[in-house]
Amino acid sequence: MLVSMDKILNKAAKEGYGVVAPNVFNAETVEAAYKAAIEAKSPLIMDCAGILDLELISEVVRFFSKRYPEVTAALNLDHGKDYEVAVKAIRNGFTSIMVDRSTLPFEENVKQVAEVVKMAHAVGVSVESELGHVGQGVTYDNDRDAGLTNVDEAVDYINQTGVDCLAVSVGTAHGRYIGTPHIDFNRLAELKAKCSVPLVLHGGSSSGDDNLRKAVEIGITKVNIGTDLRTAGAIKVKENLVKAEFPNLAEIYADGTEGYKEMLKHYMMLFGCVNRERT
Repeated sequence: MLVSMDKILNKAAKEGYGVVAPNVFNAETVEAAYKAAIEAKSPLIMDCAGILDLELISEVVRFFSKRYPEVTAALNLDHGKDYEVAVKAIRNGFTSIMVDRSTLPFEENVKQVAEVVKMAHAVGVSVESELGHVGQGVTYDNDRDAGLTNVDEAVDYINQTGVDCLAVSVGTAHGRYIGTPHIDFNRLAELKAKCSVPLVLHGGSSSGDDNLRKAVEIGITKVNIGTDLRTAGAIKVKENLVKAEFPNLAEIYADGTEGYKEMLKHYMMLFGCVNRERT
């Protein structure tokens, strides 16, 4: 069952657990995500980057939503940089869009996001946006503090844009870290106390299980995971290639998606979203 993402997140926020949002990029990762959700009895949010074939991913998701109707799922555009990409995602059946204007000045961020929210809400699509800026792990030591979310600005931002959930910057980064991740849990607690919508954490991969568990306990409702899933799949492929006398492509795909699926289930258990599949 495909639903708008706000339905999944509002339930999670009310009941105090986090939902994993894996990056999907082909039919194999979409099905692996569905199978993980079935095995864990977990809701599912699939993040899809705007550079991918949105029409293809949407068709694949809808195919598996019919095959596995017991899974409550949302399909979310990840880091939509352009208005046109948001429109394309909605036209292709995405149930949520993430509008990323985090590098713009506050006023321009609000203006552009509010326009997308008005358009998306008119057709029943939920909207995620980002305030502050989550950077890259490779430059973590240099820019970790530069983009942290201001709590008072976050309150104004939610009121002015009407977004359904807010991605905040509290010390994580995208990809692998060069340096040690330091999460600002005090800032996160303030955001949770003052913000009226579910909070999202980007850059979950390699941030550490203890850090992520605590972030969810304090108030994060959605955690984006990409790099760790791809890495787990690649490691599984490498391990089995060493063992195989005559490896073939079908086995390679199966090994990779099995590693992806098992790592995804690990995070579902870590964030407490097992046995919560229905909205």
